[in-house]
Amino acid sequence: MRGVGRHLGALAAFLAAGAPVRATPSAGPLTLPETLRGTVQVPLNGPRNGMADTPKTPDGEKPADTLRALYPVLAACWQVPEGLSRFERTEITARFALRRDGSVIGTPRVTFSTQNSDTRAYRILTEATLAAIRRCTPARITPALGAAIAGRPIALRFIYQGPKGQGV
Repeated sequence: MRGVGRHLGALAAFLAAGAPVRATPSAGPLTLPETLRGTVQVPLNGPRNGMADTPKTPDGEKPADTLRALYPVLAACWQVPEGLSRFERTEITARFALRRDGSVIGTPRVTFSTQNSDTRAYRILTEATLAAIRRCTPARITPALGAAIAGRPIALRFIYQGPKGQGV
């Protein structure tokens, strides 16, 4: 107890001298990581990844090394489902997270769809989107990108313009 009293006495003397007291900064409440957001027009046409200086994987595809390259890689497996072609413009957003190796953590969820009023179209669109994410994962990504995105939520918006669509 004697040592504790000595420390308290030293603290009292320090405060009496008028020295400023600094509190350690509070980390505050824990928050969710920032969501990575991307938008792609589906179905994709042309090369999935235009990065010429990225090393190729054994099957010839280049691993994504930026977020800009990641979104088309994740959307490359999206296919127009039967029964959806009659809609002119359809949007759906899926939210999910990836591990360092590009595999999905947990189960992706649909957070938005323009087909909410038509339950059949919503079901078709949801299944097509979740199936595309299953087919395209694990995504081919570089170790650096994997370390940067691991565990962070990704909100990927798929836009289908219909048979006559011309872009986002």
